[in-house]
Amino acid sequence: MILDIINKKRLGKELTYKELDTIFNGYLNGDVLDYQMASLLMAICINGMSDEEIFALTKIFIDSGDILDFSSVDGIKVDKHSTGGIGDKTTLVIAPIVASLGVPVIKMSGRGLGYTGGTIDKLESIPGYRVNLKDKEIIHQVKDIGIVITGQTACLVPMDKAIYALRDVTATVSSIPLIASSIMSKKIASGADKILIDVKVGKGALLKTKEDAKKLSELMVKIGEFYQKEVRTIISDMNTPLGRAIGNGLEVKEAISVLKGEEKSNPFVDLCYDLASEMVSMGKNISKKDAYNQVLQSIKDGSAYNKFLELVSYQKGDINGIKISQKKLDILAPSSGIVKRIDALEIGKLSLALGAGKETLNDKIDYSVGVYLHKLVGDKVKEGDVLATLYMGNKKVDVNYDKIFTIDM
Repeated sequence: MILDIINKKRLGKELTYKELDTIFNGYLNGDVLDYQMASLLMAICINGMSDEEIFALTKIFIDSGDILDFSSVDGIKVDKHSTGGIGDKTTLVIAPIVASLGVPVIKMSGRGLGYTGGTIDKLESIPGYRVNLKDKEIIHQVKDIGIVITGQTACLVPMDKAIYALRDVTATVSSIPLIASSIMSKKIASGADKILIDVKVGKGALLKTKEDAKKLSELMVKIGEFYQKEVRTIISDMNTPLGRAIGNGLEVKEAISVLKGEEKSNPFVDLCYDLASEMVSMGKNISKKDAYNQVLQSIKDGSAYNKFLELVSYQKGDINGIKISQKKLDILAPSSGIVKRIDALEIGKLSLALGAGKETLNDKIDYSVGVYLHKLVGDKVKEGDVLATLYMGNKKVDVNYDKIFTIDM
């Protein structure tokens, strides 16, 4: 039966709800083996799925666990998700901003996938920060301080956790149907009233073309309509790393700098303000322009940063305990000119090689390593200027600087 299902999808045929339910729940229950599920995932990656299959798979994912009920929390709950990219730490910035403006934020985040670091991995670089909250703790916290950022609860879409981990090590992370079902099942089961999706596109993202990004956006809106949820999407560039920091502890520190208002306008800061404004607009039913002005004020008066401190403290984190490696290597500009390109994918590979992510399920993450960019695209440089600093651990890495940076006159 299992082999018949795999072969049917291998041939590009549409699977029924029953067939999808049999193999996916079979995998969750241990009756379907890793290599069998990996074969089906690859067949899906190659041949795709129909809308009906995707709706069915999303339902199977949702039904594998609990559906959280946050109706007791006042206000419109707006959730945000990013499809992932190199240096994407937007949640750490926008969640405190939005919560500081009175829109409750209940954010259940994931771990790294492929070269991209996950929000939970970044938060675990804060010593003591609790990422495994129970349902009652989540509700109590959001009622108390208006914000929670935690990992998926044990009973929330457990099937996605299992499939997510397998996708990460079987080269099936870029499948649009699997991305859509994974994201939307978690968002719907998490009890959000409205959902904002940041769809990354480019060399450092799961999706490489704008066409695929549009397909995913449209598909997630369709799934939202199917479940009577308002879904908005923003497509953002990921050809260049997002921000200056790539690596868990480094990214938390950069997020703090943005919340303090210390970072000038750049693509990362601008995207954070855009996403936060969209969420506030959805949560308060106001124009995006009015929401944007409120976002700027929350940074200016310190309320956004104070909300971040409140979040970390409530979840038992020690913000002063973030460790960054003392073993450093500077990358110097070989010539004078203007930085024309910083390759996001190559930076992601470098960060992974340093130990900031996982290459296998059993790898341990080094939260202290990563890359910090001193120069961004468009910046003028002189020969010998520091382009970037590598924060290194115990792993030896080979760095091909020409693949990462392009400097022209």
